[in-house]
Amino acid sequence: MLDEKYISQLVESVIKNISGSGACPLCEGNQLGVFDKMEDALAAVAKAYKLYRNYTVAQREKMIANIRRLTLEEAEVMAKMGVEETGMGRVEDKIIKHQVVANKTPGTEDLAPSVITGDDGLTLIEMAPFGIIGSITPSTNPSETVICNSMGMIAGGNAVVFNPHPNACKVANYAVDLVNRAILEAGGPENLVVSVKKPTMETSKMMMECPNVKMLVATGGPGVVKTLLSSGKKAIGAGAGNPPVIVDDTADIEKAAKDIVAGASFDNNLPCIAEKECFAFGKVTDDLIKYMTENGAYLIKGDLIDKLVKVALVEKDGKYSINKKWVGKNAGLFLKELGISADPRLIICETPANHPFVQVEMMMPILPIVRVKNIEEAIELAVQAEHGCRHSAHIHSKNVDRLTAFARAVETTIFVKNAPSYAGIGVGGEGYTTFTIAGPTGEGLTATHSFTRQRRCVMADGLHIV
Repeated sequence: MLDEKYISQLVESVIKNISGSGACPLCEGNQLGVFDKMEDALAAVAKAYKLYRNYTVAQREKMIANIRRLTLEEAEVMAKMGVEETGMGRVEDKIIKHQVVANKTPGTEDLAPSVITGDDGLTLIEMAPFGIIGSITPSTNPSETVICNSMGMIAGGNAVVFNPHPNACKVANYAVDLVNRAILEAGGPENLVVSVKKPTMETSKMMMECPNVKMLVATGGPGVVKTLLSSGKKAIGAGAGNPPVIVDDTADIEKAAKDIVAGASFDNNLPCIAEKECFAFGKVTDDLIKYMTENGAYLIKGDLIDKLVKVALVEKDGKYSINKKWVGKNAGLFLKELGISADPRLIICETPANHPFVQVEMMMPILPIVRVKNIEEAIELAVQAEHGCRHSAHIHSKNVDRLTAFARAVETTIFVKNAPSYAGIGVGGEGYTTFTIAGPTGEGLTATHSFTRQRRCVMADGLHIV
Protein backbone atom coordinates (compact mmCIF):
# COMPACT_ATOMS: atom_id res chain seq x y z
CA MET A 1 0.00 0.00 0.00
CA LEU A 2 1.11 3.57 -0.69
CA ASP A 3 1.21 5.54 2.55
CA GLU A 4 -0.53 8.89 2.90
CA LYS A 5 2.74 10.85 2.93
CA TYR A 6 3.87 9.30 -0.36
CA ILE A 7 0.48 9.98 -1.97
CA SER A 8 0.66 13.63 -0.94
CA GLN A 9 4.21 14.00 -2.27
CA LEU A 10 3.35 12.28 -5.54
CA VAL A 11 0.19 14.32 -6.10
CA GLU A 12 2.10 17.54 -5.39
CA SER A 13 4.82 16.53 -7.85
CA VAL A 14 2.32 15.58 -10.55
CA ILE A 15 0.30 18.77 -10.11
CA LYS A 16 3.44 20.90 -10.29
CA ASN A 17 4.33 19.22 -13.56
CA ILE A 18 0.86 19.85 -15.00
CA SER A 19 1.11 23.54 -14.14
CA GLY A 20 4.61 23.75 -15.61
CA SER A 21 6.40 24.58 -12.38
CA GLY A 22 8.13 21.32 -11.62
CA ALA A 23 8.99 17.84 -12.83
CA CYS A 24 7.44 14.49 -12.15
CA PRO A 25 9.38 11.47 -13.40
CA LEU A 26 6.12 9.71 -14.27
CA CYS A 27 5.18 12.61 -16.57
CA GLU A 28 8.56 13.32 -18.14
CA GLY A 29 9.22 10.42 -20.48
CA ASN A 30 9.56 7.53 -18.02
CA GLN A 31 5.98 6.29 -18.16
CA LEU A 32 5.60 2.67 -19.15
CA GLY A 33 3.74 2.22 -22.44
CA VAL A 34 3.66 5.93 -23.30
CA PHE A 35 5.42 6.86 -26.55
CA ASP A 36 6.34 10.05 -28.36
CA LYS A 37 5.01 8.72 -31.67
CA MET A 38 1.93 6.67 -32.47
CA GLU A 39 3.86 4.52 -34.95
CA ASP A 40 6.24 3.48 -32.16
CA ALA A 41 3.32 2.73 -29.85
CA LEU A 42 1.68 0.58 -32.52
CA ALA A 43 4.92 -1.34 -33.19
CA ALA A 44 5.45 -1.96 -29.47
CA VAL A 45 1.91 -3.17 -28.81
CA ALA A 46 2.07 -5.51 -31.81
CA LYS A 47 5.18 -7.11 -30.36
CA ALA A 48 3.52 -7.41 -26.95
CA TYR A 49 0.40 -9.02 -28.38
CA LYS A 50 2.41 -11.76 -30.10
CA LEU A 51 3.79 -12.72 -26.70
CA TYR A 52 0.48 -12.32 -24.90
CA ARG A 53 -1.30 -14.81 -27.14
CA ASN A 54 0.57 -17.57 -25.28
CA TYR A 55 -0.49 -16.46 -21.80
CA THR A 56 -3.07 -18.47 -19.86
CA VAL A 57 -6.36 -17.21 -18.47
CA ALA A 58 -4.92 -17.64 -14.97
CA GLN A 59 -2.01 -15.36 -15.90
CA ARG A 60 -4.45 -12.77 -17.28
CA GLU A 61 -6.36 -12.83 -14.01
CA LYS A 62 -3.17 -12.29 -12.01
CA MET A 63 -2.47 -9.14 -14.05
CA ILE A 64 -6.00 -7.87 -13.53
CA ALA A 65 -5.77 -8.47 -9.77
CA ASN A 66 -2.66 -6.28 -9.73
CA ILE A 67 -4.46 -3.55 -11.69
CA ARG A 68 -7.31 -3.62 -9.15
CA ARG A 69 -4.86 -3.28 -6.26
CA LEU A 70 -2.86 -0.41 -7.74
CA THR A 71 -6.03 1.42 -8.76
CA LEU A 72 -7.30 1.33 -5.18
CA GLU A 73 -3.93 2.43 -3.83
CA GLU A 74 -3.57 5.31 -6.27
CA ALA A 75 -7.22 6.38 -6.63
CA GLU A 76 -6.60 9.64 -4.77
CA VAL A 77 -3.57 10.44 -6.93
CA MET A 78 -5.53 10.04 -10.15
CA ALA A 79 -8.60 11.85 -8.78
CA LYS A 80 -6.55 14.91 -7.85
CA MET A 81 -4.64 14.78 -11.13
CA GLY A 82 -7.86 14.59 -13.12
CA VAL A 83 -9.43 17.62 -11.43
CA GLU A 84 -6.22 19.63 -11.66
CA GLU A 85 -5.59 18.86 -15.32
CA THR A 86 -9.13 19.20 -16.65
CA GLY A 87 -10.60 21.66 -14.16
CA MET A 88 -13.70 19.46 -14.00
CA GLY A 89 -15.42 17.43 -11.32
CA ARG A 90 -14.85 16.73 -7.64
CA VAL A 91 -11.88 14.88 -6.15
CA GLU A 92 -14.00 12.96 -3.60
CA ASP A 93 -16.33 11.70 -6.35
CA LYS A 94 -13.50 10.77 -8.70
CA ILE A 95 -11.98 8.69 -5.91
CA ILE A 96 -15.26 6.76 -5.74
CA LYS A 97 -15.20 6.29 -9.52
CA HIS A 98 -11.74 4.71 -9.35
CA GLN A 99 -12.78 2.51 -6.46
CA VAL A 100 -15.83 1.18 -8.29
CA VAL A 101 -13.69 0.54 -11.40
CA ALA A 102 -11.26 -1.47 -9.29
CA ASN A 103 -13.93 -3.43 -7.46
CA LYS A 104 -16.69 -3.95 -10.02
CA THR A 105 -15.09 -4.18 -13.48
CA PRO A 106 -15.46 -7.80 -14.66
CA GLY A 107 -12.40 -9.91 -15.37
CA THR A 108 -11.94 -13.32 -16.97
CA GLU A 109 -15.03 -14.69 -15.20
CA ASP A 110 -17.06 -12.85 -17.84
CA LEU A 111 -15.79 -15.23 -20.53
CA ALA A 112 -18.51 -17.86 -20.72
CA PRO A 113 -17.90 -20.76 -23.13
CA SER A 114 -20.83 -22.85 -24.28
CA VAL A 115 -21.17 -26.43 -25.46
CA ILE A 116 -23.62 -28.12 -27.83
CA THR A 117 -23.79 -31.91 -27.83
CA GLY A 118 -25.94 -34.42 -29.69
CA ASP A 119 -25.91 -37.46 -31.90
CA ASP A 120 -23.62 -35.70 -34.37
CA GLY A 121 -20.86 -34.90 -31.88
CA LEU A 122 -19.72 -32.00 -29.75
CA THR A 123 -19.34 -28.30 -30.53
CA LEU A 124 -17.44 -25.93 -28.24
CA ILE A 125 -17.95 -22.17 -28.55
CA GLU A 126 -15.35 -19.98 -26.86
CA MET A 127 -14.83 -16.23 -26.58
CA ALA A 128 -11.55 -15.33 -28.25
CA PRO A 129 -9.64 -12.04 -28.42
CA PHE A 130 -9.99 -9.63 -31.32
CA GLY A 131 -6.29 -8.85 -31.05
CA ILE A 132 -5.14 -5.26 -30.77
CA ILE A 133 -7.91 -2.83 -29.82
CA GLY A 134 -7.74 0.91 -30.45
CA SER A 135 -9.50 2.97 -27.78
CA ILE A 136 -10.42 6.66 -27.68
CA THR A 137 -11.10 7.98 -24.17
CA PRO A 138 -12.87 11.13 -22.88
CA SER A 139 -11.84 14.04 -20.66
CA THR A 140 -14.77 13.45 -18.29
CA ASN A 141 -13.59 10.03 -17.03
CA PRO A 142 -10.04 9.81 -18.40
CA SER A 143 -8.11 7.51 -16.05
CA GLU A 144 -11.27 5.62 -15.06
CA THR A 145 -11.98 4.73 -18.70
CA VAL A 146 -8.36 3.73 -19.40
CA ILE A 147 -8.31 1.38 -16.42
CA CYS A 148 -11.80 -0.03 -16.98
CA ASN A 149 -11.17 -0.65 -20.68
CA SER A 150 -7.72 -2.10 -20.03
CA MET A 151 -9.06 -4.62 -17.52
CA GLY A 152 -11.85 -5.83 -19.78
CA MET A 153 -9.73 -5.93 -22.91
CA ILE A 154 -6.79 -7.68 -21.24
CA ALA A 155 -9.16 -10.18 -19.61
CA GLY A 156 -10.41 -10.98 -23.10
CA GLY A 157 -6.84 -11.69 -24.27
CA ASN A 158 -6.34 -8.45 -26.19
CA ALA A 159 -3.71 -5.72 -26.27
CA VAL A 160 -4.71 -2.03 -26.27
CA VAL A 161 -3.56 1.22 -27.85
CA PHE A 162 -5.13 4.38 -26.42
CA ASN A 163 -5.59 7.79 -27.95
CA PRO A 164 -6.71 9.83 -24.90
CA HIS A 165 -8.52 13.14 -25.00
CA PRO A 166 -5.83 15.85 -25.39
CA ASN A 167 -7.22 17.81 -22.44
CA ALA A 168 -6.80 14.85 -20.10
CA CYS A 169 -3.81 13.04 -21.55
CA LYS A 170 -1.53 13.37 -18.51
CA VAL A 171 -3.86 11.64 -16.09
CA ALA A 172 -4.88 9.12 -18.78
CA ASN A 173 -1.24 8.29 -19.42
CA TYR A 174 -0.62 8.00 -15.70
CA ALA A 175 -3.28 5.29 -15.79
CA VAL A 176 -1.55 3.62 -18.77
CA ASP A 177 1.67 3.57 -16.74
CA LEU A 178 -0.20 2.09 -13.75
CA VAL A 179 -1.67 -0.69 -15.86
CA ASN A 180 1.74 -1.56 -17.29
CA ARG A 181 3.35 -1.56 -13.84
CA ALA A 182 0.70 -4.01 -12.70
CA ILE A 183 1.17 -6.23 -15.76
CA LEU A 184 4.95 -6.38 -15.46
CA GLU A 185 4.78 -7.16 -11.75
CA ALA A 186 2.52 -10.11 -12.59
CA GLY A 187 4.96 -11.41 -15.21
CA GLY A 188 3.19 -10.01 -18.25
CA PRO A 189 4.78 -8.53 -21.38
CA GLU A 190 6.01 -4.97 -21.79
CA ASN A 191 3.76 -2.50 -23.62
CA LEU A 192 0.61 -4.60 -23.58
CA VAL A 193 -1.19 -1.28 -23.14
CA VAL A 194 0.21 1.77 -24.93
CA SER A 195 -0.53 5.43 -25.58
CA VAL A 196 1.06 8.62 -26.89
CA LYS A 197 2.27 11.63 -24.91
CA LYS A 198 0.52 14.16 -27.11
CA PRO A 199 -2.62 12.68 -28.70
CA THR A 200 -4.02 14.50 -31.71
CA MET A 201 -6.52 13.94 -34.51
CA GLU A 202 -3.61 12.66 -36.58
CA THR A 203 -2.55 10.08 -33.99
CA SER A 204 -6.17 8.99 -33.71
CA LYS A 205 -6.40 8.57 -37.49
CA MET A 206 -3.16 6.61 -37.56
CA MET A 207 -4.43 4.29 -34.84
CA MET A 208 -7.78 3.68 -36.57
CA GLU A 209 -6.17 2.99 -39.95
CA CYS A 210 -3.46 0.64 -38.67
CA PRO A 211 -4.09 -2.85 -40.15
CA ASN A 212 -2.98 -4.51 -36.89
CA VAL A 213 -5.78 -2.79 -34.98
CA LYS A 214 -8.77 -5.11 -35.36
CA MET A 215 -11.37 -3.38 -33.19
CA LEU A 216 -12.12 0.24 -32.24
CA VAL A 217 -13.77 1.46 -29.04
CA ALA A 218 -14.67 5.09 -28.37
CA THR A 219 -16.20 6.83 -25.40
CA GLY A 220 -17.28 10.31 -26.46
CA GLY A 221 -19.68 12.43 -28.46
CA PRO A 222 -21.61 11.61 -31.63
CA GLY A 223 -18.80 12.86 -33.90
CA VAL A 224 -16.30 10.35 -32.52
CA VAL A 225 -18.81 7.51 -32.75
CA LYS A 226 -19.68 8.39 -36.34
CA THR A 227 -16.00 8.37 -37.30
CA LEU A 228 -15.53 4.92 -35.77
CA LEU A 229 -18.56 3.48 -37.49
CA SER A 230 -17.25 4.60 -40.86
CA SER A 231 -13.85 2.98 -40.27
CA GLY A 232 -14.75 -0.37 -41.82
CA LYS A 233 -13.72 -2.17 -38.62
CA LYS A 234 -15.65 -3.69 -35.75
CA ALA A 235 -16.52 -0.66 -33.60
CA ILE A 236 -18.05 -0.09 -30.19
CA GLY A 237 -19.35 3.42 -29.67
CA ALA A 238 -20.39 4.97 -26.36
CA GLY A 239 -22.24 8.16 -27.20
CA ALA A 240 -23.83 11.08 -25.43
CA GLY A 241 -27.10 11.12 -23.50
CA ASN A 242 -29.50 13.57 -21.84
CA PRO A 243 -31.08 11.44 -19.11
CA PRO A 244 -34.47 12.55 -17.75
CA VAL A 245 -35.87 11.64 -14.35
CA ILE A 246 -39.59 11.45 -13.58
CA VAL A 247 -41.08 11.85 -10.08
CA ASP A 248 -44.75 10.93 -9.71
CA ASP A 249 -47.23 11.26 -6.86
CA THR A 250 -46.70 7.72 -5.56
CA ALA A 251 -42.98 8.18 -4.95
CA ASP A 252 -41.26 8.57 -1.60
CA ILE A 253 -40.65 12.28 -2.25
CA GLU A 254 -38.09 12.83 0.49
CA LYS A 255 -35.99 9.88 -0.73
CA ALA A 256 -36.46 10.86 -4.38
CA ALA A 257 -35.18 14.36 -3.63
CA LYS A 258 -32.13 13.03 -1.83
CA ASP A 259 -31.38 10.49 -4.58
CA ILE A 260 -31.74 13.00 -7.40
CA VAL A 261 -29.46 15.55 -5.74
CA ALA A 262 -26.90 12.81 -5.10
CA GLY A 263 -27.01 11.55 -8.68
CA ALA A 264 -27.22 14.89 -10.48
CA SER A 265 -24.42 16.46 -8.42
CA PHE A 266 -22.06 13.47 -8.51
CA ASP A 267 -18.76 14.65 -10.00
CA ASN A 268 -20.57 17.88 -10.91
CA ASN A 269 -22.93 16.08 -13.31
CA LEU A 270 -20.13 14.92 -15.64
CA PRO A 271 -21.32 11.28 -15.88
CA CYS A 272 -23.38 10.65 -19.00
CA ILE A 273 -25.83 8.61 -16.89
CA ALA A 274 -26.60 11.47 -14.46
CA GLU A 275 -30.03 13.08 -14.10
CA LYS A 276 -29.99 16.06 -16.48
CA GLU A 277 -33.63 17.22 -16.25
CA CYS A 278 -36.54 16.42 -13.93
CA PHE A 279 -40.25 16.06 -14.72
CA ALA A 280 -42.31 16.13 -11.52
CA PHE A 281 -46.04 15.84 -10.93
CA GLY A 282 -47.40 19.27 -10.01
CA LYS A 283 -48.89 18.12 -6.71
CA VAL A 284 -45.47 16.92 -5.41
CA THR A 285 -43.13 19.50 -6.98
CA ASP A 286 -43.14 21.92 -4.05
CA ASP A 287 -42.28 19.16 -1.59
CA LEU A 288 -39.65 17.77 -3.96
CA ILE A 289 -37.95 21.16 -4.19
CA LYS A 290 -38.16 21.61 -0.41
CA TYR A 291 -36.45 18.30 0.26
CA MET A 292 -33.88 18.93 -2.47
CA THR A 293 -32.83 22.18 -0.79
CA GLU A 294 -32.51 20.28 2.48
CA ASN A 295 -30.13 17.83 0.78
CA GLY A 296 -27.61 20.15 -0.83
CA ALA A 297 -29.50 21.89 -3.66
CA TYR A 298 -29.90 25.66 -4.11
CA LEU A 299 -33.06 27.03 -5.76
CA ILE A 300 -32.85 30.02 -8.10
CA LYS A 301 -35.81 31.86 -9.64
CA GLY A 302 -36.80 34.57 -12.12
CA ASP A 303 -34.10 36.62 -13.80
CA LEU A 304 -31.38 34.61 -12.05
CA ILE A 305 -32.30 31.69 -14.33
CA ASP A 306 -31.82 33.92 -17.40
CA LYS A 307 -28.47 35.11 -16.05
CA LEU A 308 -27.39 31.52 -15.46
CA VAL A 309 -28.28 30.63 -19.05
CA LYS A 310 -25.85 33.31 -20.25
CA VAL A 311 -23.10 31.83 -18.07
CA ALA A 312 -23.62 28.12 -18.76
CA LEU A 313 -24.70 28.14 -22.40
CA VAL A 314 -23.68 29.68 -25.70
CA GLU A 315 -26.42 30.90 -28.06
CA LYS A 316 -25.98 31.12 -31.81
CA ASP A 317 -28.79 31.62 -34.34
CA GLY A 318 -31.36 30.68 -31.71
CA LYS A 319 -29.65 27.40 -30.84
CA TYR A 320 -27.93 26.68 -27.55
CA SER A 321 -24.86 24.63 -26.71
CA ILE A 322 -22.81 24.22 -23.55
CA ASN A 323 -20.15 26.74 -22.61
CA LYS A 324 -17.19 24.35 -22.43
CA LYS A 325 -15.39 26.60 -19.97
CA TRP A 326 -18.04 25.76 -17.38
CA VAL A 327 -18.37 22.00 -17.85
CA GLY A 328 -17.93 20.13 -14.57
CA LYS A 329 -17.43 23.22 -12.42
CA ASN A 330 -18.66 23.43 -8.83
CA ALA A 331 -22.14 24.85 -8.28
CA GLY A 332 -20.72 27.56 -6.03
CA LEU A 333 -18.75 29.04 -8.93
CA PHE A 334 -21.94 29.45 -10.96
CA LEU A 335 -23.67 31.15 -8.02
CA LYS A 336 -20.70 33.47 -7.58
CA GLU A 337 -21.30 34.69 -11.14
CA LEU A 338 -24.86 35.47 -10.07
CA GLY A 339 -23.66 37.43 -7.05
CA ILE A 340 -24.62 34.71 -4.57
CA SER A 341 -22.28 33.46 -1.88
CA ALA A 342 -23.08 29.79 -1.38
CA ASP A 343 -21.46 26.46 -2.18
CA PRO A 344 -24.19 23.82 -2.68
CA ARG A 345 -23.85 20.50 -4.45
CA LEU A 346 -26.49 21.38 -7.07
CA ILE A 347 -28.41 24.34 -8.50
CA ILE A 348 -32.10 23.72 -9.24
CA CYS A 349 -34.68 25.87 -11.00
CA GLU A 350 -38.19 25.55 -12.42
CA THR A 351 -38.43 25.89 -16.19
CA PRO A 352 -40.79 25.01 -19.05
CA ALA A 353 -40.09 21.84 -21.00
CA ASN A 354 -38.66 23.71 -23.99
CA HIS A 355 -36.08 25.57 -21.91
CA PRO A 356 -32.45 25.10 -23.07
CA PHE A 357 -31.48 23.71 -19.66
CA VAL A 358 -33.88 20.84 -20.40
CA GLN A 359 -32.98 20.26 -24.02
CA VAL A 360 -29.16 20.58 -23.84
CA GLU A 361 -26.98 17.96 -22.13
CA MET A 362 -25.45 20.27 -19.53
CA MET A 363 -22.73 18.25 -17.77
CA MET A 364 -22.87 20.89 -15.03
CA PRO A 365 -24.49 20.79 -11.56
CA ILE A 366 -27.63 22.50 -12.83
CA LEU A 367 -30.96 20.64 -12.81
CA PRO A 368 -34.13 22.10 -14.36
CA ILE A 369 -37.46 20.93 -12.93
CA VAL A 370 -40.58 20.83 -15.12
CA ARG A 371 -44.07 20.51 -13.60
CA VAL A 372 -46.35 18.01 -15.35
CA LYS A 373 -49.98 17.04 -14.94
CA ASN A 374 -49.80 13.27 -15.27
CA ILE A 375 -47.64 10.32 -16.27
CA GLU A 376 -48.60 10.59 -19.94
CA GLU A 377 -47.29 14.16 -20.14
CA ALA A 378 -44.21 13.27 -18.09
CA ILE A 379 -43.29 10.39 -20.38
CA GLU A 380 -43.93 12.37 -23.55
CA LEU A 381 -41.74 15.28 -22.44
CA ALA A 382 -39.04 13.01 -20.99
CA VAL A 383 -38.74 11.02 -24.21
CA GLN A 384 -38.49 14.25 -26.21
CA ALA A 385 -35.76 15.59 -23.91
CA GLU A 386 -33.79 12.34 -24.16
CA HIS A 387 -33.53 13.00 -27.92
CA GLY A 388 -33.51 9.35 -28.90
CA CYS A 389 -30.01 8.76 -27.52
CA ARG A 390 -31.35 5.68 -25.71
CA HIS A 391 -28.65 6.12 -23.09
CA SER A 392 -30.14 6.43 -19.58
CA ALA A 393 -33.40 7.38 -17.90
CA HIS A 394 -34.68 7.33 -14.32
CA ILE A 395 -37.95 7.36 -12.44
CA HIS A 396 -39.19 7.56 -8.85
CA SER A 397 -42.56 5.82 -8.53
CA LYS A 398 -44.25 2.96 -6.74
CA ASN A 399 -46.68 2.35 -9.61
CA VAL A 400 -45.53 -0.67 -11.62
CA ASP A 401 -47.64 0.27 -14.64
CA ARG A 402 -45.97 3.68 -14.82
CA LEU A 403 -42.50 2.19 -14.41
CA THR A 404 -43.22 -0.19 -17.27
CA ALA A 405 -44.77 2.46 -19.53
CA PHE A 406 -41.78 4.79 -19.20
CA ALA A 407 -39.26 1.99 -19.74
CA ARG A 408 -41.02 0.89 -22.92
CA ALA A 409 -41.33 4.44 -24.25
CA VAL A 410 -37.81 5.67 -23.60
CA GLU A 411 -35.92 2.48 -24.64
CA THR A 412 -32.71 3.43 -22.87
CA THR A 413 -29.70 1.21 -22.22
CA ILE A 414 -29.87 2.03 -18.50
CA PHE A 415 -33.16 2.48 -16.64
CA VAL A 416 -32.96 3.21 -12.92
CA LYS A 417 -35.99 3.01 -10.62
CA ASN A 418 -36.13 4.64 -7.18
CA ALA A 419 -32.39 5.19 -6.79
CA PRO A 420 -29.67 7.69 -7.74
CA SER A 421 -28.58 7.49 -11.38
CA TYR A 422 -25.19 6.01 -10.51
CA ALA A 423 -26.88 2.84 -9.25
CA GLY A 424 -27.09 2.04 -12.96
CA ILE A 425 -23.34 1.39 -13.07
CA GLY A 426 -23.18 -0.59 -9.85
CA VAL A 427 -22.67 2.20 -7.29
CA GLY A 428 -25.27 1.33 -4.69
CA GLY A 429 -26.94 -1.00 -7.18
CA GLU A 430 -26.32 -4.58 -8.25
CA GLY A 431 -24.31 -5.45 -11.32
CA TYR A 432 -20.89 -4.67 -12.74
CA THR A 433 -19.55 -1.28 -13.70
CA THR A 434 -18.22 0.24 -16.92
CA PHE A 435 -17.29 3.66 -18.25
CA THR A 436 -18.01 2.69 -21.84
CA ILE A 437 -21.78 2.47 -22.21
CA ALA A 438 -22.38 1.51 -25.82
CA GLY A 439 -25.88 2.64 -26.71
CA PRO A 440 -25.28 3.60 -30.36
CA THR A 441 -23.73 0.23 -31.28
CA GLY A 442 -25.89 -1.86 -28.95
CA GLU A 443 -23.42 -3.58 -26.64
CA GLY A 444 -24.82 -1.75 -23.63
CA LEU A 445 -22.64 -1.81 -20.53
CA THR A 446 -19.43 -3.18 -21.98
CA ALA A 447 -17.43 -5.87 -20.19
CA THR A 448 -14.85 -8.51 -21.08
CA HIS A 449 -17.21 -10.38 -23.40
CA SER A 450 -17.77 -7.19 -25.43
CA PHE A 451 -14.14 -7.25 -26.52
CA THR A 452 -14.14 -10.83 -27.77
CA ARG A 453 -15.36 -12.78 -30.78
CA GLN A 454 -16.92 -16.21 -30.93
CA ARG A 455 -14.89 -19.15 -32.21
CA ARG A 456 -16.45 -22.55 -32.81
CA CYS A 457 -14.65 -25.89 -32.53
CA VAL A 458 -16.57 -28.89 -33.86
CA MET A 459 -16.00 -32.60 -33.33
CA ALA A 460 -18.39 -34.71 -35.37
CA ASP A 461 -17.40 -38.17 -34.16
CA GLY A 462 -19.24 -38.65 -30.94
CA LEU A 463 -17.50 -37.89 -27.63
CA HIS A 464 -20.70 -37.20 -25.76
CA ILE A 465 -21.47 -39.75 -23.05
CA VAL A 466 -25.29 -39.74 -23.09
